[in-house]
Amino acid sequence: MSYTTEVLERVIAQNPAQPEFHQAVKEVLESLEPIISQNEEVYRKDALLERLTTPDRQILFRVAWIDDQGQTQVNNCYRVQFNNAIGPYKGGLRLHPSVNLGIIKFLGFEQVFKNALTGLPIGGGKGGSDFDPKGKSDREIMAFCQAFMTELMRYIGQDTDVPAGDIGTGAREIGYLFGQYKRLKGTYEGVLTGKGLTYGGSLARTEATGYGLLYLVLELLRDHQIDLAGKRIAVSGSGNVAIYAIEKAQQLGAKVVTCSDSSGWVYDEAGIDVDLLKEVKEVKRARLTEYVKQRSSATYHEGKGVWSVKVDIALPCATQNELDLADAKQLVANQVLAVAEGANMPTTLEATKYLQAQGVLFVPGKASNAGGVAVSALEMSQNSGRLSWSFEKVDQELQKIMTNIYQTIAQAAKEVGCQGNYVVGANVAGFKKVAEAMQAQGVY
Repeated sequence: MSYTTEVLERVIAQNPAQPEFHQAVKEVLESLEPIISQNEEVYRKDALLERLTTPDRQILFRVAWIDDQGQTQVNNCYRVQFNNAIGPYKGGLRLHPSVNLGIIKFLGFEQVFKNALTGLPIGGGKGGSDFDPKGKSDREIMAFCQAFMTELMRYIGQDTDVPAGDIGTGAREIGYLFGQYKRLKGTYEGVLTGKGLTYGGSLARTEATGYGLLYLVLELLRDHQIDLAGKRIAVSGSGNVAIYAIEKAQQLGAKVVTCSDSSGWVYDEAGIDVDLLKEVKEVKRARLTEYVKQRSSATYHEGKGVWSVKVDIALPCATQNELDLADAKQLVANQVLAVAEGANMPTTLEATKYLQAQGVLFVPGKASNAGGVAVSALEMSQNSGRLSWSFEKVDQELQKIMTNIYQTIAQAAKEVGCQGNYVVGANVAGFKKVAEAMQAQGVY
C-alpha cells in the first residue's frame, strides 16, 4: 500500500462523519502521489503527511447570547489552526447553519495550500459557527459576535492567528468582532482582516476574491490564446465573491448572464446589472426575486439550474460541492471552455475529473480563490507598517499575485508530467513550499 493511501485511510478512520474533510485530503493526496513516491522513505520517516493532514490545534467552544425576545441562545463555535510552517494561521470565520468541525477542517486544510500559493508568509486556519446571521437584528449579531470573540481572543493575535471574513461574516460582523477584541485586550493591532477603511482595513479587500478570480482566468486564457472579451459567463452565488467576479468580468468585456442564491437563480440575457445586484444583496439583503422585479431582461428560476445555460466560462462562487457530475456533463454538452472555482471546493471530485477528461480548462479554488487571502495578507502588512495603500497599488499587487499563481501552478504541473492539470499543479506547488518549511523546522 502506498504512503498516500495509508495516510488517507488513517484520516478517514480518525475523522469519522467528516466527508468534506475526507474529500479535500483525498484530492490533494491523489495528485501528490507522483512526487511523494519519489521521496517516500524520507516523508514516511518524518511522518510528513500525517503531520500535514492533522491540524496543529482544534478549538471547539460554545457561546451563549441573548436575542431580542430575551431568550438565551447557544451556538457551537470552532477555530482550527491547521499549519503555521510558513506564517501565522490565516483564514476566515464562516457563520452559517451548515458549519461543523468537518467543514472547518476541510476549509483549513485547503487554506494551507492556498496561502502558500500566494507567495506571502501566511499559514492556514479556519473558523466559524453554526450561528445564522440571516434574519437577525444588528443588536443580535453584535451580541453573538461579542460573545464569540470573548472566547476566541484567547487563541488569536497579529503574529499568531489572524482570522478574516467568510460566508456570513462581512464588514458588519468584522467590526463587532474587532471592537470586542480591542476592548478585551486593550491593544490596537491587526488581528482581523476585512476591517472597515476607517480602522485599519485595506482598499480593494472587498473586491479582492472576485477580482482575483478574473485576473487568474485572464492569464489562463491568454496562455491558451483565448480572448476573454466577448465571452459568455455563468456565475453562481450572489455574495461578495460572485458580485465582484461579475463586476470585473464585465469590465474586461465579457457578459455574465447568471447568478444565484440559496433559493434559486437568475438568467439575464442582457448581462447581470451589477449595481442592481449590489442594491438587492448588499443594501436590502433581499432575495434575487427582487432583482427580477426591477429587471425586465431577467427571469427567475427556483432551485438548481445555473449551469444549464450555454456559456463559454463557468465560475462557481457559492459553496462547496455545488457543481456535481450532472452539472459538469451539461456544461460540456454546451461546449464550455473553462471552469475556475471562486468558492472553496465548489466542484465535486467526480465533476472535476470529468471536466478535465473532456479537455475543459479547470482551475481549483486553492489557486483561483486566493485573491481574498492575498489582499488580507497585504492588509496585515499595511497594519504592521501603520500604512494605508491606494486602491490602485493594492489592485496592482493583487494582479501580480494572481498572475504569479497561475504561472506557478502551470509550471509545477509541467514539471511532474501533468501539463495543463492545474489541480495537480496547485497541490504540488503548495505542498513543496509547506513541506520544505516543515522539514527545515524539525519535528514538532
